[in-house]
Amino acid sequence: MKIIISGGGTGGHIFPAVSIANAVKALDPEAEILFVGALGRMEMQRVPAAGYDIVGLPVRGLIRPLWSPKNIGVLWDFLRAKYKVKSVIRNFRPDVAVGVGGYASAATLNAAYEMHIPCLIQEQNSFAGLTNKTLANKADKICVAYSGMDRFFPAEKIMMTGNPVRQNLLNPSLSRAECCSAFGLDPSRPVVLIVGGSLGARTINESVLSSLEKIRKSPVQFIWQTGGYYKEKIAAELAKTEKPSNLYVTDFISAMDEAYKAADLVISRAGASSISELCLLGKASILVPSPNVAEDHQTHNAMALVKREAALLVKDSDAPSRLIRQAIETVTNPAALTMLGQNARAMAFKDSAEVIAKEVIKLANAKPKK
Repeated sequence: MKIIISGGGTGGHIFPAVSIANAVKALDPEAEILFVGALGRMEMQRVPAAGYDIVGLPVRGLIRPLWSPKNIGVLWDFLRAKYKVKSVIRNFRPDVAVGVGGYASAATLNAAYEMHIPCLIQEQNSFAGLTNKTLANKADKICVAYSGMDRFFPAEKIMMTGNPVRQNLLNPSLSRAECCSAFGLDPSRPVVLIVGGSLGARTINESVLSSLEKIRKSPVQFIWQTGGYYKEKIAAELAKTEKPSNLYVTDFISAMDEAYKAADLVISRAGASSISELCLLGKASILVPSPNVAEDHQTHNAMALVKREAALLVKDSDAPSRLIRQAIETVTNPAALTMLGQNARAMAFKDSAEVIAKEVIKLANAKPKK
């Protein structure tokens, strides 16, 4: 069995794609999987690091507004990419193509459809992205994580699967006390995990810097992942004042399973993968939707939880004045933490990657290769 998986651009697309690939290999170790990504994007490093081959396409995203004359060049790149991926399909001869969103998946699945390859798309967000919306009529199956997606896709094609997450986060052998100790924290005191880590973390990082005295005077401990892009700037800011002893600062957390286990409350952007992880782990959270994403989809993601009292929301514009104060108030309120955590867990989907992988294999077996 041969499978093409296409998409990327962000970790929110790459993590699910790799999880699906791993699940397929677990079900069929002999399956051959080839990734197709966008040249210059993070999938070109992350996918090989996960042990899979990848082909890069000369493709880029549409420029807003869509009527911009610059999109003529984007369309030309799309046509070049589609031509290249058709050559890849002829050589690799896949039984099925999977798209997870992102620049490359539009060219890949359009080419696969024209060459009579069964197609499955996986939409992570509660507000469908432009790529997947344009592919909906060409897909045989559409896997989603939120209800109400029939406003974007044909209802008969939709399958509720949830979003695949990093399975290494589920480590039952870890104790909270051990995980707190790994960050130099006291397990008897509440812990807030602040997940920055990309260009979109700027507002969250500024919210922390503007609240250092509030943090210092609180009974709460903080784990702060700033992201490598902001590492030097934040180090310079912290050098101007004494860093609070209850604030652990790092640019990157490799052991996210330990960080999640230690945390009583998580502050995060509202990307689909992050939300899926929080739900699966049953973590109380404060979500700060990024305003710099297509169609404001992070606000839609966050509101799906807020409406079910499974998370709190702080607007990006309000974060500098409100975020840390809200976090301290929430993490010191056991009843609120319990309610948010339980409601988040109730929204979780288990074994999403395996469920999607079974659908991929079913499609591959359903139609003869042409």
